[in-house]
Amino acid sequence: MSSRTSSDLIAPDTLWFTRCPVPTATGIAADQGWLAEEFAADGITVRSLQDAPPEVAADHHYTHALTGLFREGGNVPALWARSRGEATRLIGLTWIEERQVVLVRAGSGITEPAQLRGLRLAVPHHGIGIDFWRAMALAGFHGALGRAGLTLDDAVLVDVPAPPGGGQWAGELAALRDGLVDAVYVKGALAVEAARRIGAEVAVDLDALEDRRARVNNGTPRPVTVHQRLLDERPDLVARFLAVLLDAADWAADRPEEVARILQAETGAGAEGVAGAYAAGGHRTLHLDLSGERLDLLAQQERFLREWGFLASPVDVATWADPEPLRAARDLLRARRAV
Repeated sequence: MSSRTSSDLIAPDTLWFTRCPVPTATGIAADQGWLAEEFAADGITVRSLQDAPPEVAADHHYTHALTGLFREGGNVPALWARSRGEATRLIGLTWIEERQVVLVRAGSGITEPAQLRGLRLAVPHHGIGIDFWRAMALAGFHGALGRAGLTLDDAVLVDVPAPPGGGQWAGELAALRDGLVDAVYVKGALAVEAARRIGAEVAVDLDALEDRRARVNNGTPRPVTVHQRLLDERPDLVARFLAVLLDAADWAADRPEEVARILQAETGAGAEGVAGAYAAGGHRTLHLDLSGERLDLLAQQERFLREWGFLASPVDVATWADPEPLRAARDLLRARRAV
């Protein structure tokens, strides 16, 4: 992050944001141009990390080492970065259902969690700093097995290397098609489309389970994080950024067709994939909060990731969270609307 003064955060000329290719208030606000509009009068440019050249973007989406960065994305990299000592703060959480299922080959007869006992479950391996794909598969199977009183020890975990240049879930779905594994965990819009291409069937629909703890995974709940230094030196900018996200979530709640259009662009999926991945009414669930329930669900994920070796050290979710920026953002938004 660059500046015009001796402190590179007292008067920043650039703020950055990054988000995953999923439903986010950040993606809505970016599509509408509201983030740029909010800070234009201050001479501050707001840029997407996804649009930056590789030498600038680096691996900051995962490490969050860029001090001027706001991140709305999966909790696995966010927790991983914090566990490695990066000075980030948790300033919001969303919960958005996005089609989490366990797939099997057509005609297998597997239709319930108890039938996963003893099966070969695909666990992908990606050569990246934090393999969130692997973490997602393990957590997804953990949630499905748990509904039958089983654990991951009751199944056979099969490593599936990700093919170079392959799309999301490509290696796992190919292994399923070829009979190398018996079940694959997938989620999201592109997974819906990919599953249909190979004729896979749903064995366990995690979204249909009443207990949302079975669906705790990389995107549920999904955190918004910011670097501690930006929050310390310019809390006003953090509150204003969050106020835009709150406004975007309110806007989305009344515009399902617009949200579907934006999601197609964000996810790279077609209308059918988006409709199949995101439940009716999902456009009304983009709001941020730091409720005790959501913090507890994130703490559940932290314990799971630590147990399976994804975190370098424990993350105390309660002390990582800072509710003050969100309170300030809500106050700011109320004041603006009153005017």
